[in-house]
Order: sequence, then structure tokens, then C-alpha cells
Amino acid sequence: MNNSRQIDRHGRLRHFLSIEGLNRKLLTDILDAAESFSGVTEQTVKKVPLLRGKTIVNLFFEASTRTRTTFELAAKRLSADILNINITQSSTVKGETLLDTLRNLEAMHVDMFVVRHADSGAAHFIADHVAPHVSVINAGDGRHAHPTQALLDIFTIRRVKGPDFGRLRVAIVGDIMHSRVARSQIHALNLLNTGEIRIVAPKTLTPAHAESLGVHVFHELRKGIEDADVIIMLRLQRERMQGALLPSEHEYYELFGVTEAKLAAAKPDVTIMHPGPINRGVEMDSEVADGPHSVILAQVTHGIAVRMAVMSMAMHHKESATE
Repeated sequence: MNNSRQIDRHGRLRHFLSIEGLNRKLLTDILDAAESFSGVTEQTVKKVPLLRGKTIVNLFFEASTRTRTTFELAAKRLSADILNINITQSSTVKGETLLDTLRNLEAMHVDMFVVRHADSGAAHFIADHVAPHVSVINAGDGRHAHPTQALLDIFTIRRVKGPDFGRLRVAIVGDIMHSRVARSQIHALNLLNTGEIRIVAPKTLTPAHAESLGVHVFHELRKGIEDADVIIMLRLQRERMQGALLPSEHEYYELFGVTEAKLAAAKPDVTIMHPGPINRGVEMDSEVADGPHSVILAQVTHGIAVRMAVMSMAMHHKESATE
């Protein structure tokens, strides 16, 4: 990926499109900024004036309540004005092209687009065509990337396990094939020199040449999570599956669903994560989802601080550019 697309000549964040193209320092800087913002979200008055007077547009071509609302809250906590535009009900219906939509919004003097799209590469396409003063944040594109989700997962791990990823064994379990989250997580974990990254999935849901991503591949849950410090469960993405990749959800649960009994194979202080929404009784049972090892709701909370960090850093590259 073209690095200059995301990082300006001062080494600052211009767009945030994927974890690829970031360096370890910039990734750590974002996590450190999120750490400072997580203090803000715990205050009675949850606002800082960093982006006062700026306008951010949530441009969602694909539905997502959790991602959209956390971006919206993050923008509001930075004192920005935010517009939510659901394109599935808007300009494409009227026959307006994507670039026309962008130009019209830019004419309203917006400063940032947060883009969610079903096509891989959509956020990169938009970043290539926006006005120079506009930043683009990728909120998930097709099967390609979901970088802010990966970052909030990494931030959550760092909060629970400490900053030394070199001693951690992380297992990502489930539908790796269709998961933009898994791709972004693997890039981020590799960037932080994680001790061991495993992917655990049925053969039909494992990408070809998965080992080339720097992971160890397992097709059996108990072996895959053995001695794991962190287990990241993924949602089965029925809407992205073509054909019969799974015999049944019940059989998937029997083989790959996480239960308290199966967790015995992992470390006693294992941390369980899930980007949500959870299919209870498919990816894991409620005992695990709501149990003492789960940090699933903490991930949602941390998502706000991480998105505040990304938005404020991408917006502030412009100040340095005009100095």
C-alpha cells in the first residue's frame, strides 16, 4: 500500500485507511493518545475542545450501529460537529455518483469523512479523490480492513496484559476468510512483535496461504487455544459467505464454539475478546461472553478513546501542513 497516502511528509497521520503502511512508532503514538483520551471518557464532563469548529461526516454505505455510534460519540467528545449520512437511503438512490456526493459534501466545508463500505478499497478510492484539506478514516471496507477495530482490540490487550506483546500468545478464532477485522489485527499484532499469533478456523474458513501472514494455522479449537493469553473470537459472517462453507451453526458451535470447559486448555488468566455482535450459542456461550475472562464490553468503551485518538491525530496533520 502506498504509505504517503496515510502519512504526510512530516510523518503525521493524514488518513487512516489500514494498519498496513503504519510504522510501529505511529501505532504506539495512537495507542498512547487513546490512553490519554480514555481518562476523558471517565470524567463527568466528557468533552475536550480539540476539534471545535470542525465538521465530520459519517458516510456509511453499509449498516453498522456500533461502529457508527462510537465514531459519533468520539467526534462529539472532541467537540466536533457530526453528520450521519446513510448512503443506502440517499444519493445512490437518486443516481448521484460517489464523487458527486463527495464534492457536494466538500462544498459544505467538511473536514473529515468516516467511511464504511461493502467494497474493498472504497476508503482508499475516496482518499485519492478528496480535497487536500479533508481526512478519510476507514470504518471498514469489504473483506479488506477495519483498522480502528483492530486498534481498539490492541488497546484492550495492552490495557489488560501490559505493553510487552513479545510474551503473548494470541489466538484468533473463527471466520478468518471473510474477516476484515482479522486481517487488520494480524498486521497490528505483527507490528508490535507479538510472541505468537495463531488463527484457528475450519479449513473452509481459512484463507489460502495464511502462513504468509506470519501466523500459525490450527483447525482444531483445543490445540489452537492451548496456553493462549488472549483469544479473539470472530463473528460468523453469513452475509459474506457464498455456498455451503459450514454444515450448520450447531456443528460449528460443537467444534469451534468456546465454552468454559474448552477454556481449560488456555492460560488460567486468558482474556476473551469479540468485535461484536456476538452470535451467542454459535461462537461462544453466554457463560463465556458474560464471564470473568471476557472484556467484550470494555472493547466497546475503549473504541471511543481509540477513535478520538485517530480523529484528532488525522485532523491535526493539517495544522502542521499550513504552518
